[in-house]
Parts: sequence; C-alpha cells; structure tokens
Amino acid sequence: MKLIIAIIQDQDVQRATSALITAGFRSTRLASSGGFLRSGSTTLLVSVDDEQVETAINVLKSVCQSRTKMVTPMTPIAGSVDTFIPYPIEVVVSGAIMFVVDVERFERA
Repeated sequence: MKLIIAIIQDQDVQRATSALITAGFRSTRLASSGGFLRSGSTTLLVSVDDEQVETAINVLKSVCQSRTKMVTPMTPIAGSVDTFIPYPIEVVVSGAIMFVVDVERFERA
C-alpha cells in the first residue's frame, strides 16, 4: 500500500477531489499554505494499492494545472536592507506536488 501526499492549489481542489471520487479513490483533505507565495493550498492524503499509484497520479495530473502568477518580491537597493523597491515578476506555480510513500500499516476504525 502507498500513500500519495498531494499538495494542490486551492483553485484545483474541488475538481481534484471529484475526479478522485469518480475514479474510485478516497482522500483526506487538509488545509495548508505555501511557503514561497504564502498562498492557499490543500494537501490531499490518498491511500492506494501499489498497482493503483500511477492511475491516481494521472487523475490528479489531469485536473491540477500549472499557472503563472505575478508576485512582487521586495529587493534591497545597493545593498541597503532598509530600502526596498517592489517590482512584479512572473513565476510558474505548479498544479500539484505529489509524494508517494510506503505505508507500513493501514487501519480503518
């Protein structure tokens, strides 16, 4: 058995959970937030049999999309940490980050 830990943008969560249910997978939803952009995200925990891992990942890939986002970092001027000029830059935000880990034991109570 495997556990897929999928960190998904909030915009994709409803479609992701619906697609997982349609494909016969259960998930647990946890609220989380990103460190870099400090934007809302959701972590899904999906337990699957070993042979279902690729199917579940493909379901998530089909609904979670990369996006570009404009952010305004604060950059110091001429080495001074007291003076900052904000300027927007475009960054790519991935649709989902997925980790697959072995599950030693699984119980449903």
